[in-house]
Amino acid sequence: MTAIDDVAYRTIDGITLLARLYWPDRTGPVKWIIDVHGGAWDSGNRLNNSVIHEDLAAHGIGVCALDFRLSDVAQYPAMVDDVNYAIRWFKAQAEMLDVEMSILGALGSSSGAQQMGLVALCPANKRWTTPAPEVSAFDASVDFFVAAWPILDPLARYRMVQGAGNERLVVAHDACFASEADMEEGNPYLMLERDQATHTPPVCIIQGTADANVEHSWQDKFAALYRVKGGRAEVHKFDGQPHTFVTADPETDASKAAIAKIRKFVLRV
Repeated sequence: MTAIDDVAYRTIDGITLLARLYWPDRTGPVKWIIDVHGGAWDSGNRLNNSVIHEDLAAHGIGVCALDFRLSDVAQYPAMVDDVNYAIRWFKAQAEMLDVEMSILGALGSSSGAQQMGLVALCPANKRWTTPAPEVSAFDASVDFFVAAWPILDPLARYRMVQGAGNERLVVAHDACFASEADMEEGNPYLMLERDQATHTPPVCIIQGTADANVEHSWQDKFAALYRVKGGRAEVHKFDGQPHTFVTADPETDASKAAIAKIRKFVLRV
C-alpha cells in the first residue's frame, strides 16, 4: 500500500510550504518525481494532480508534490525559486525521508510547467536559485520532465488571452509577472530559442486539442525546437480534450490514456 504524508520543506517570508510524499510499496531504489501544480500561478495546491500521483505510486514511482508561493503573496520568480529549492531539499533530505531514489524527474501541469520548465532547462540560474547552506551540496537538475497541458511560453499565452478577452487569465498573468519583460525572461520556449538552456532532459508533453487556455500547436513547436537543441521530446495529443482534462474528469478514456502515457514514459526513461 502507498504511504502518504505531508512534510514542510521550506519556511520563507513567514509562509511554511508543504510537500506531499507518496512512497510506493516497493523495496530498493525507485524513480521519484517532483510535481508542480497549475492554477495560473494564483490558485491550486499540492493535491491538484492527486489522481496522477496515486497512479504513479501504485506502479512503483515515488511522488513529491509541492505547494509553493502563489502570486497573491509573491511575484515571479519567487514560485520558481520555491521549486528549485524543493528539488535541492528533496535530494538533501532523501535519507531522512526514507527515500531510495534511482533517478529524479519532474512533472509540471499548466502554469506549473512554466515553473518546472525553467528549472529543468536551467537549474542553476541565479534568478531562481537562492543560496541556502542546508541544500548547497545539491543542484536542482532533473532526469526527465513531464509537461501536462503546459504553459511553456507565458508571453505568447498572455497575448493569446488578451486577444480572446479572457480577463481572468489576463489578470492572473499581471498578478504573477511584473512586466512583459518578466514573461519573456521566465519563458522555457524562449530560453531554448536564446540558447540559454544548460540542460535538456527527456520531455513528454500531454495536450488536449480543444484547450482554450493554450494553443495545442505550441507544444509541437516547443518539441521541434527542443530536438534541434539536442533534447528528446515526445508529444501526445488527445482529440477534443480541454485544459486540465485529466484532473477535471479522470474517468474518461482520454484521461486514463493520458495517465498511462505519463506512467509509461516515466517507467522507460
